[in-house]
Amino acid sequence: MLTATMPDWSALQPGFDDPVHDAQGVFRAVLDALARPGQLRQVGQRLGHSDEASIAARATLLALADATTPVWLQSPLGEVASALRFHTGAPLLSGEAGLAQAQFALLTDPASCPALERFAFGTAESPEHSATLIVDVPALSVGHTGDGLHLLHLLHLRLRGPGIQTHADVTVGGLDAAFWQARAALASRFPAGLDLLIAAGDTVLGLPRTTHVEVC
Repeated sequence: MLTATMPDWSALQPGFDDPVHDAQGVFRAVLDALARPGQLRQVGQRLGHSDEASIAARATLLALADATTPVWLQSPLGEVASALRFHTGAPLLSGEAGLAQAQFALLTDPASCPALERFAFGTAESPEHSATLIVDVPALSVGHTGDGLHLLHLLHLRLRGPGIQTHADVTVGGLDAAFWQARAALASRFPAGLDLLIAAGDTVLGLPRTTHVEVC
């Protein structure tokens, strides 16, 4: 549902230093990440720290969201919500009722991700009417790394599909095998589906609906 509370400007986080130039740079980096799954792209170096969400997740939303794109927040994030309202004018959604209306969704507790089929998928005729999930995770790297495997709940993933020459290996923390199995179950709905942007620190990994993900 649409939130009706008044903004808390005392929690407002600064936006980009150069709103137009920086937003364009992040936008290009995100598009490049989606075009080349398996390659990390840096975004949001000019944003300050927040305990609520990573630099990459916040920068991505600041660059992509506007007054016409409802954003669903998994948690009540005061700083993020205030920044989105002030800098983008995006309508903010929350709760189960808002899932199907969101064009973007910020997941800051991926272990408690709602069922993926609750989000907007678009249709075969209009696949663009679907949600992009921005998933904030504690660890993200290229290749199969083993450091902290247990503590960070890391999974080794192998990616295949358009934009990947043969395959690409990545390591992602905070998303268990059940999440990737649920995503794989959506493949039959193509060209409808969900696109993912995995964010950690100041880097983002693009996983469009065309990318096949195998848990290694």
